[in-house]
Amino acid sequence: MVRYRARVGRGQDAFERAASTVLEWRMHAALRLRPQPERPWAEPGSRVSLSLGPIRAQCAVVWALEEPRRRGFAYGTLPGHPERGEESFLIEWDEQDEVWLTITVFSVGAAWYTRAVGPLVPWFQRLYAMCCAAVVRRAARGGRAVV
Repeated sequence: MVRYRARVGRGQDAFERAASTVLEWRMHAALRLRPQPERPWAEPGSRVSLSLGPIRAQCAVVWALEEPRRRGFAYGTLPGHPERGEESFLIEWDEQDEVWLTITVFSVGAAWYTRAVGPLVPWFQRLYAMCCAAVVRRAARGGRAVV
């Protein structure tokens, strides 16, 4: 399991921008994962295809959350994904007016190449989470969601 939490902004405007960046797949797009979602907003039961170079990964949204101070979603991998597991992306606006992104990953290697590099996968997942936070932080400040 990998869990990564980062402060991405402050205040309601930052919260709204961060949440829409995550829920509307702009974070994934900024990371050049070329998301092809069935729906423009992460909704339970919808699917998304993500691509990185020749690797194509299919996922299904298993839950989505829209509360006044918490928004996010999780997807689970589908057959053919290099990993088998779930990943969640949660934006929270706390009582101190801080906005946080928390990414949690539960996975095991499903493809020969992810099993071969086994111990390095959590390191790559943490690096990915750090890149996600950079994108969301920029968007929360009113900038374009780019790395």
